[in-house]
Amino acid sequence: MDVPEMLENNKLVITLGFSVFSFTNYLTRFIIPESACRTTQQRWKWRNVATSFIHSFITGIWSPLAFYQAPEMSNDLISTSTPSTHALVSFSIGYFIYDALDMIIYHRKRSTYELLIHHFLVVICFSIAVFSHQYVAYGALSLMVEINSVFLHARQLFIITGEPKSSLRYKTNALFNVGTFLFFRILLLGWMTRWLTVNRDKIPLAFFTAGSVGLAVIVLMNIILFCRILSVDFSYILKVGRSEDGRSEKSSNGGSWIQHNAKTYINSVVSEENQERKERIE
Repeated sequence: MDVPEMLENNKLVITLGFSVFSFTNYLTRFIIPESACRTTQQRWKWRNVATSFIHSFITGIWSPLAFYQAPEMSNDLISTSTPSTHALVSFSIGYFIYDALDMIIYHRKRSTYELLIHHFLVVICFSIAVFSHQYVAYGALSLMVEINSVFLHARQLFIITGEPKSSLRYKTNALFNVGTFLFFRILLLGWMTRWLTVNRDKIPLAFFTAGSVGLAVIVLMNIILFCRILSVDFSYILKVGRSEDGRSEKSSNGGSWIQHNAKTYINSVVSEENQERKERIE
């Protein structure tokens, strides 16, 4: 297959990804649970997250399967790739473009702008990969984080529909969410950052800059997201130690000041999620 034909195929798969998820989002309007129909925003949120869940489920299977079928890609993330990995990365570009437009049109909140930055960086980095035919395997490897996104989106769907945090399925999903978050969003992205640094001499400056900036922003967003998840689903882990009379224990090295500011920061990053819970109840 010559280069022009490959470029045309990439464009077709990107368009296919955009179309598939646009149509998937349209179909979700027929299966919205009654508990997610109290407000227009709640209905939109459920449909958007359900569509994202489908993308995560597909890519969460596709990405590891692509590496299983072509294990040689693990030894060369720069120039080695397969038609499957090209299709996977192109298909995901279509999804991220769709999701960005959906949020711009229907959900202009603070969290939306954070996600738009994420989506913009992903589209740029993935587009560089598929149209230069370099780093496609690296892009496909990064999509393994979608394994965690399956549980992350399931958690959001539970929140939107008012699933009690005490229920077995919420607790089970929370455990899988944290476990896969640590492995695929913390350890995997940490390894990918290390790989980028170790292979600095093999990567053109423009590609290295795009990859470094993209990873730095995504890692920062993941840290904030992880703090939010722990504080909401595992709040007992973050509780400040208490003395027998119920007062916070203080240390001579300013520990209480650190605890206070850490708690303030955590409260700030979960405020929007708590507001969404409140809006659902009202």
